[in-house]
Amino acid sequence: MFYQSNDNNFILYNGDCKQVLRQLNQQVDMIFADPPYFLSNGGKKIQGNKIVPVDKGEWDKIKSSDTIDSFNQEWIQACKPLLKYDGTIWVCGTFHNIYSVEKCLKDEGFQIINIITWHKTDPTPTWGKLHFNFSSEYIIWARKTPKSIHYFNYELMKQLNGGLLMHDVWRLPTVEMWEKTCGKHPTQKPLRLLYRIILASTRIGEIILDPFAGSCSTGITANLLDRKFIGIDESEEYLCLGRRRKIDIENPLRLNAMKKYISENPDEVTVLVNHVRKETKQKMIETGICYLRAGDSKGSLCITPGFERLQYILLHTAGKDCQLFKLKKKGCFQIWTKETLEQLGFTPSHSVYYIVLKFDNRLLRNFKVPNNIKQRINTYRAKIRPLSSFLDYELY
Repeated sequence: MFYQSNDNNFILYNGDCKQVLRQLNQQVDMIFADPPYFLSNGGKKIQGNKIVPVDKGEWDKIKSSDTIDSFNQEWIQACKPLLKYDGTIWVCGTFHNIYSVEKCLKDEGFQIINIITWHKTDPTPTWGKLHFNFSSEYIIWARKTPKSIHYFNYELMKQLNGGLLMHDVWRLPTVEMWEKTCGKHPTQKPLRLLYRIILASTRIGEIILDPFAGSCSTGITANLLDRKFIGIDESEEYLCLGRRRKIDIENPLRLNAMKKYISENPDEVTVLVNHVRKETKQKMIETGICYLRAGDSKGSLCITPGFERLQYILLHTAGKDCQLFKLKKKGCFQIWTKETLEQLGFTPSHSVYYIVLKFDNRLLRNFKVPNNIKQRINTYRAKIRPLSSFLDYELY
């Protein structure tokens, strides 16, 4: 054993994963694997204003297709006995290795559930004028056998996607600076990607194994989400980086900041948090109409970023009695006059024109109230916040 954290929820082994896996006797609930892609062939990319090589290291050098198949077969064979009957495995790749991984998984009796396309919103430009820019990676999700019933957090994934079943194309950024404060790895995966994968396929307290742990992004995300982690890597240097990252999140301030970061998603639907008087709130719920002032006839309407992704409203009175509802149409609003609202029985008194949002007045129950809804004078100002702030993951 290379390292074990004080809370015993973060364990690292140094060595060839195929050998270490055969020595473990711990059953795990999920495996995430980011094996070599075998794409280091002297290619180039643009980084900053410079053309630099894409080569990652000797471990990623191009090999024959037979050698790649043999490598993938060996580590997948070693992983399978450790995976619980209802567990699942996620494996990353590009076209350089993913077809081999798929073949080897099927040969070992796994059944493919989905192949996720991770569309990078900020891909590194590739050098040359003979191809499109490489902006995607693929992640195979498979269960242990065709007959096993795997766990899928269906309702939570729908909520993260604004009430609609999440697609198999995920638009997420690559690794950002806040993930590199302890150092970096050449093939480091973003915590936001692992965040979605781990929430989708595991429960709190379950065990996640990564046979190619690298800088331990899987383990950091697992611990941030109250899961346990076992990681293996050949490089002592990168395991030391993973250990530093684990120690980093043992600081409560850093832990809370990282939890906030990993849940952020530039495409995530948003919630309008709106204070209204108690009697007005009841009338809004009865009619399915929420309104807030939009200025007067001499002004102009300035829409806050995130409004186009608005799909929920949280009505509250001075930070209390919070109730969550879903809008009838995402990102849509109307402008009404004061007189129009008065015809429906409302008593608006602060403006000539109002932004009106129509919502489904059936109350949504599975949500949490963030502890900072009440913020002195800001309590009474309408705000737009990400939906993840209101999701109670312990319910799923």
